[in-house]
Amino acid sequence: MKLFLDSTDNTRVLVRLGDQEFINQVDSPRNQDVFSFLLACLEQAHLTQTDLTEIEVNPGPGSFTGTRIGVSLANALGFALNIPVNGQNSPVEPIYSSPPSITHPN
Repeated sequence: MKLFLDSTDNTRVLVRLGDQEFINQVDSPRNQDVFSFLLACLEQAHLTQTDLTEIEVNPGPGSFTGTRIGVSLANALGFALNIPVNGQNSPVEPIYSSPPSITHPN
């Protein structure tokens, strides 16, 4: 079963399992719980993580945290289940809409 995951919008998570689509809309980025939502989707579809055969994740651009969480989760599942993520066995890198704003220490 193919999993598609998109959490680049920090107030919405989209999960597709085969031809079933699940959307979780939240009012605040603090309420975006991607992994719990994914587990609930798997349960609702009567599947387990081991039923996954491939993962496709939207690598961005999008919100920094939402993108980072979705890509990290997809890479972790791909590694743990030994299945490809976005068609490759090496980790997928997130695509951010702008470079990080990091200040230099004084």
